[in-house]
Amino acid sequence: MDEPLVETKFMGVLNLTPDSFSDGGRFKEFGGLEDVVTAARHMVEDGAEILDLGGESTGPGSQDVSAEEELRRVLPALKLIREALPEVILSIDTWKSEVAEAALEAGANRVNDVTAGRGDSRIFEVVARFGAPMVLMYSKQNSPRTDRTVVNYDDVMQTIKVFLAERIATARAAGVHEIIIDPGMGAFVSGEPKYSYEIIDRIEELRDLGCPILVGTSRKGFLGEDKLGMTLWTTLELQGKVDYLRVHDVTENLTVL
Repeated sequence: MDEPLVETKFMGVLNLTPDSFSDGGRFKEFGGLEDVVTAARHMVEDGAEILDLGGESTGPGSQDVSAEEELRRVLPALKLIREALPEVILSIDTWKSEVAEAALEAGANRVNDVTAGRGDSRIFEVVARFGAPMVLMYSKQNSPRTDRTVVNYDDVMQTIKVFLAERIATARAAGVHEIIIDPGMGAFVSGEPKYSYEIIDRIEELRDLGCPILVGTSRKGFLGEDKLGMTLWTTLELQGKVDYLRVHDVTENLTVL
């Protein structure tokens, strides 16, 4: 077996939304704030080094959410988690500069933007001011959300690399220096599943861009019916090749290794 290139760390997903494609409504109307903290604590105890908090779903069929509503969903939970787990790295999953700014002020450490700064270009200025790391993700659409439209590629990895290289340059020009890249997965790339599997197979080509790599295959539709089993397979395939794996099921993913 080849020696691992990197130590792969796990980012646990906490969806604070009623309409997430995988676990929406898990924390009912924030009456479940104690449940959020408990879930966060369990993820960290199980081995997650980063927690990714999101207040807006971006998958197929998701709806627009105002910045005010998004903040209402995420800020109380973020503040409680920061108080309960002062050492954990907290990521805010948002494309809105207003939400990113408030979350960073409240104790978030980094920003995870599925639009790579295309949704709200001011987000670069905010992230730069806080000196925070930022995740830039490839998506086939300019929209903060995606659909299941099939896009065909002559060379999917080359398309992703060209896109991310341009986004990295834009972010750095705005003062963001610690950048993590995400090739996107599932519907963000195409409604045709084969491209996601090709990305997994060729993931090490992204090293050419000189940034840490994050991948989120967890529970995505391209995996088929056995989403957990196939998520664990992708974890085995990507372990040691990527810096971060974004997962919903931390215990199971670490156990399979």
